[in-house]
Amino acid sequence: MPASANLARVTPPADTRIEPPVDAGLAPVTSLPGVGPALAETLGKLGIERVQDLWFHLPLRYEDRTRITAIRDLVVGESAQVDGVVEAVETGFRYRPQLRVAIGDASRETLVLRFFHFRRQQAQQFAPGMRLRCFGAIRHGQHGLEMVHPQYRILRGEVAVDATLTPIYPVTEGLGQQRLRGVIEKSLVRLPDEALLELVPASLLAPLGLMSLRGALLEVHRPAPGADLDALLAGRHPAQQRLAFEELLAHHLSLKRLRARVRKQHAPALPGDPELEARFLDVLPFALTRAQRRVGEEVARDLGKRVPMLRLVQGDVGSGKTVVAALAALHAIANGHQTALMAPTELLAEQHLRNFRGWFDPLGLEVVWLAGKVTGRARDRALGRLAAGAPVAVGTHALMQEGVAFPRLALAIVDEQHRFGVQQRMALRDKGVAAPQAPRAHGRGRTNEGFLPGYVPHQLVLTATPIPRTLAMSAYADLDVSTLDELPPGRTPVRTVAVANTRRDEVIGRIRAACSEGRQVYWVCTLIEEGLRETSAAGRVGFGGGSRENTLVQAQAAEVAHAQLCAALPDLAVGLVHGRMKPAEKQAAMEAFQDGRTAVLVATTVIEVGVDVPNASLMVIENAERLGLAQLHQLRGRVGRGEAASTCVLLYQPPLSALARQRIETLRETSDGFVIAETDLRLRGPGELLGTRQTGQMAFRIADIVRDAALIPAVQRVGATMLRSHPALSRRLTDRWIGSAGRFAAA
Repeated sequence: MPASANLARVTPPADTRIEPPVDAGLAPVTSLPGVGPALAETLGKLGIERVQDLWFHLPLRYEDRTRITAIRDLVVGESAQVDGVVEAVETGFRYRPQLRVAIGDASRETLVLRFFHFRRQQAQQFAPGMRLRCFGAIRHGQHGLEMVHPQYRILRGEVAVDATLTPIYPVTEGLGQQRLRGVIEKSLVRLPDEALLELVPASLLAPLGLMSLRGALLEVHRPAPGADLDALLAGRHPAQQRLAFEELLAHHLSLKRLRARVRKQHAPALPGDPELEARFLDVLPFALTRAQRRVGEEVARDLGKRVPMLRLVQGDVGSGKTVVAALAALHAIANGHQTALMAPTELLAEQHLRNFRGWFDPLGLEVVWLAGKVTGRARDRALGRLAAGAPVAVGTHALMQEGVAFPRLALAIVDEQHRFGVQQRMALRDKGVAAPQAPRAHGRGRTNEGFLPGYVPHQLVLTATPIPRTLAMSAYADLDVSTLDELPPGRTPVRTVAVANTRRDEVIGRIRAACSEGRQVYWVCTLIEEGLRETSAAGRVGFGGGSRENTLVQAQAAEVAHAQLCAALPDLAVGLVHGRMKPAEKQAAMEAFQDGRTAVLVATTVIEVGVDVPNASLMVIENAERLGLAQLHQLRGRVGRGEAASTCVLLYQPPLSALARQRIETLRETSDGFVIAETDLRLRGPGELLGTRQTGQMAFRIADIVRDAALIPAVQRVGATMLRSHPALSRRLTDRWIGSAGRFAAA
């Protein structure tokens, strides 16, 4: 008998062969009963495409509907569930439509349910004697305790209370809590056992003392009635800590994989040209600080290698990051290559353009300007110059647009990284992935190799927001970090004072005095007129926050402030700039202030970065209590750039909240950007520092950099081992938590 026949006899039938276990989490959501194409499309708006996306779609908070509270035991300010019988129903329209339903229970007390938005059919469904189950926040009302717009259901017979705490999930239009909870419950039925679900090796997890992943998921989606609700709401429950660890690990792994992938690529070596650098330093109107020289040397060492540089230069306002960027650009220029500097706003990009042209024009080096407002023939000329190899380009997102070609891009500089996403930084880098080229002789006689397939530019990231060490370890795990920790000589300390809005006339008097001495003044408003309404003849305006019942928060519109200051200071030229003005109008207003033709500039926070007017010695920040520490510090950095003593006035609307008071006290006590960043991180979390709304940023589902800082060392240890010994598990873990948003990890 042929050997093949023997083999055929012992081979098991196809349907009995052992297959690797199927990952139930990777199945599409449409595999769940009751999830059709329409619901799947709605879930897709939340980034939910697979079953495991439902497992890791975690609650924002919880409600306790596991018990019924007697009306007499209700506590104002807390949420509770009440069963009661309708005693009276009243509909009124005298001042505003409202529906009031009085219910009572066995405790012989009454609770009022108040509705301001209701339909006639809804009012008609309530009748005396009807039994209701209501859930909502308890507050004082005109006639005792009440709930405003409670959730309720009509009871017929005995209805059991919930067996677990009720999770409240992030939802989207067309998807309510109840329906989403039902879909998530169906997905939890498919949770595999621990061995299949776990992606972190047991040998790495065991020393950490964390609970199992399966147990953690079931606990956060179905907390037992006796669960520590305070711990759950604070994110400190052991189940949440287990998930936070894994989420931090996934983000850490994605950035480390990005770094490793880029490090495997090649970049052109860019040795410095001492003669060109000496000529540049002669042009500068100031001497470099020790910190600038040190960071410049760190950047130069990276650029001299054929491995792509990935470096973040962070420094306080006015520490001189732009000069470090220019020194780096000289390395590319000296070797016949191109540099692109991208900034998030035209205002900041224009500031860089002025600096680079001021320094490079005397050296005969061309700087091309490309932004959204550069159109028509001017844009065509700019694109042509870049395609021809112009050495430096400065611009905004326009540098990443289709049709922008850099034949020899060797250095990509991104300013204010936290305002871009990681993908956007990668997109600019990809502009420099070059096709084969013949070697080209540099104008100074140096010949450098042509770009080869797979060559990528070096990357230099700048930020004027000092990043605390804990945050940097997680947010910038793909970058080396250099710190400019020294301000140039001649920067005068800025005195910071807090003044109540009731003393506006005194502040205007300060402006008049400063301008009489030839100085200039910023007046910064937090909002422009859109979405505001006047609430007094003085022109003060407010905007609604949260529910209609909330007190209107008062804020000064830039247009109103401009009109007031023009009236109060008729002998002074008062300018206006805000983000909704046309670019030409903005530019004209800024140039008038920079040239000294305008004494006072009323502005929104568009002047947070990128404006350098040494003659400005007074900064007034309207409604300072509404801004975070980092932004207040950035704004304050616009003054103190000349020789005159400078002052920052924080004009606030009393009474101050405890949080606002802490911010203002911190600003008054210190001008150290790193101290301020640490405090801001503690008070507000990482969102303000990192711009979490940007694509590719740290939009954590459950982890919190500040709260979970103690997990970071373990995350780094486990991450290093997994990347080294378990690369496949690392990829699966990143995909589980980040999904399609993690594509930049493979960039």
